[in-house]
Amino acid sequence: MKDKQRIRLLQVVMVIGLGLILLGHYFISYANYPEKYGVTGIIISAMCVAVGIIMSLPTKIYLTILLMRSEEPSAQDPCSKDNNIER
Repeated sequence: MKDKQRIRLLQVVMVIGLGLILLGHYFISYANYPEKYGVTGIIISAMCVAVGIIMSLPTKIYLTILLMRSEEPSAQDPCSKDNNIER
């Protein structure tokens, strides 16, 4: 799998995770699932938020690492020995 395909897949997973977090918040705040369904409503809302967090956080970390790797070769210290600048 190429990096661009992997990044696209991780972005899709991250967006789905954020959507689940928002769905869980909607269930708790606006649809009143806990009041309508009791403990089952609380569990449904909490599971949406939990699965959303599980899906979104690791992908953000991985995308940040990929970004750091892509910027690493281009960012050089201007005072390094390779640039032959005397200190």
